[in-house]
Amino acid sequence: MSRVQAVSRLTMSRPLLLPKCATLFLLLLSTAAQAQSESEASRALSFGGYHARGDFGEMTETRINYLPVSFEYSQAKWTLLATVSRLEVTGLGNVLVNVGGVTQAVAGNEVVTQKGMGDSVLSAIYHFDPIGDWFLDFRLDVKVPTADEEKALGTGELDIGAQLDVSANVGEAAVFASLGYNKRGKSMLYPGLKDSFYAQVGVANPLTESISAGVFYDFRQSASRFSTESHELSPYVSWQLNDSWSFTTLGIFGFTDASPETGVMGQLRFSW
Repeated sequence: MSRVQAVSRLTMSRPLLLPKCATLFLLLLSTAAQAQSESEASRALSFGGYHARGDFGEMTETRINYLPVSFEYSQAKWTLLATVSRLEVTGLGNVLVNVGGVTQAVAGNEVVTQKGMGDSVLSAIYHFDPIGDWFLDFRLDVKVPTADEEKALGTGELDIGAQLDVSANVGEAAVFASLGYNKRGKSMLYPGLKDSFYAQVGVANPLTESISAGVFYDFRQSASRFSTESHELSPYVSWQLNDSWSFTTLGIFGFTDASPETGVMGQLRFSW
C-alpha cells in the first residue's frame, strides 16, 4: 500500500489554524502533491469548525470558537496555502489561540466575549523526493496579524513557523512525526511571549475504502513565561464522501494547564 492510500483521507488543517493539528494537514498536502504528475495542478477549499474549553491554569474557564476557511494550490513539489478565520473567545482575555495562557500588560478582571477576524496564515510546503518508503516535507508558515489584539484575539505581531515532517508505511498503516519551531513577534501588550519548539507523532490506518482513523500526540514548549508546556492527545476519523468531498472530525484531550481540557473539530474539504 502506498502512503497516498494510507493517509490521503487525513484532512485536518493546520494554520496555526487549529491549535496543534499541523501534521494531519501536511500529510494530506504531501500525498496529494505526490499522487499527481509533475505538471498537473490541484486545488482545494476547506471549511472548519473548532470548539475548545478549559481553565488554562486560571480560576476562570475560557471557551474558544474558531471557524477557519483555507484555500490550497498544489503543483509539482510545492503546495501553497492561505487561511482566514472567524474567532470568538469568552474569558478574561488571557488565553490566545495557538499560544495558551498569557498575561496582558493591563490584565482584565471580568469575563467577556470578544468576536472578530482571527489571524491569517500564509504557508508554503516543499515535498522532497521519497527515500525508499520514507517521505519528507518542509513547511514555512507566516502568521499575518489580522486579529484585533485589543480584543485579545491575537498578539498583533507577525509570527514565523518552520516545520519538518517525516512519514512512512508500516504494513497497512502509516506512521508520521513532525518537529517545528515558532518565532513570535514581540508584543508590548503580551510581554511574556517567547519562541518555542513543538513535536508530534501519530499513526493513520484505513478502516474501509472510504473511512480511515488514527491518533496523534502533540507536545509544545511553553509559549509564554506565564504558561507551562502542553501535552495533548487527538483521535480522529475521516470519511472520503466521493472523489471531491471529504469530512474529518477529531477530539482533543489536554493533560497540562496550557492545553484545553477538551476540544472538538470538524472539517469539510472540496478538492478539484
